[in-house]
Amino acid sequence: MEITKEDKGRYFFDTYAIVEILDGNINYEPYKNFETTISFINLAEIYYHSLLEYTPEKAEEIYDTYKKAVVEIDDKTLKEAMKFRKLNKKIKLSYADCIGYIYAKRHKMVFLTGDKEFAQMDNVEFVK
Repeated sequence: MEITKEDKGRYFFDTYAIVEILDGNINYEPYKNFETTISFINLAEIYYHSLLEYTPEKAEEIYDTYKKAVVEIDDKTLKEAMKFRKLNKKIKLSYADCIGYIYAKRHKMVFLTGDKEFAQMDNVEFVK
């Protein structure tokens, strides 16, 4: 896949994508320097992962880096995300994934993830 400079600000990063970037997954290399958009729930998940995998100092550095990427989730997005989660109850999507996916759709962004549950959904860039 070829990514242009126009693509660089149009992605909502799922926690999966950020963790893969942090862990050095080569398939996420093209996204590494993109403008990142996440929710506060993604930030919590990223920080938790960082606490498990890195030194406390490195975890703080990662938190500070990604805190700048957090967007506010308005009521309409939150409610629509929970309706989406209910509609897809059988595949057990997380709150964070549903919020990110709906935020991306509502803001004309692409949801970047490697979560298999999203592999065939529209408006998703699925990268393993």
